[in-house]
Amino acid sequence: MRRFILPVFLLIIVSVTFIVPGHVSAQTQGKALILSSLERFVPSSYMNQIQGYLTQAGYQVTILKDTAVTISFLTTQLNNYDVVIWRTNIYSWNHITYWYVGELSNTATLQAYAADVKNRLLDNTNGILGVSEEFFRSHFPPGSLTNVKLFMLVSSSSFSIALALIRAGAHSVIDYYSTFSLTFDMIDYTSWLIVRYLSSGVSVHDAVQATIDRFSQARIRDPMDTRYIPSIWFMGDSSLAIRLSST
Repeated sequence: MRRFILPVFLLIIVSVTFIVPGHVSAQTQGKALILSSLERFVPSSYMNQIQGYLTQAGYQVTILKDTAVTISFLTTQLNNYDVVIWRTNIYSWNHITYWYVGELSNTATLQAYAADVKNRLLDNTNGILGVSEEFFRSHFPPGSLTNVKLFMLVSSSSFSIALALIRAGAHSVIDYYSTFSLTFDMIDYTSWLIVRYLSSGVSVHDAVQATIDRFSQARIRDPMDTRYIPSIWFMGDSSLAIRLSST
């Protein structure tokens, strides 16, 4: 009789071990990227807060500043991230608009992208490499950015890049359609507001609209002051929501 009790008892223990796991697997963490190409010249006012909101929304956040933002990184790594925020600005040279990358002019990169330099897609006039709209169209063909849920462009006249990114497969892009200086603190504040709304779980459309409404409804102490409304909108999937976690 005793010979059968021990095996049955062990069988029960083994069964309980397999039926009741010790831990529940956590939700896969998303990846977010913040690029600040002109950080040493115009520091970001709300970068830490934006990083915090993205972390709360379920993302592991990578931040690259200034020279760490390279042509090679732009052309090979963006599709590895779910959310990308690029803070930069524009300049014009020989009737072409360029966006500062951050990487300084150097022989190795200029040789590696010699065709882009020759065709004026890549420029080093100011010592900091800049890329044109056509650069994005050339290096990001359709389907090359399908893993990117949201791309947020904090830059003057970034709507033209937004078109190229949507064509490349990014699900939704938030962009500016006017020109400004990054020294105007309302630009960073606008970015902070949008990411704050997004991190709460609302859609891209609702985050952008809520941000615009907040400015339009703000009280102006001096009636002579002009009300500021950010020239920001979106392209692509307006219903996209980026929040991953409930914590």
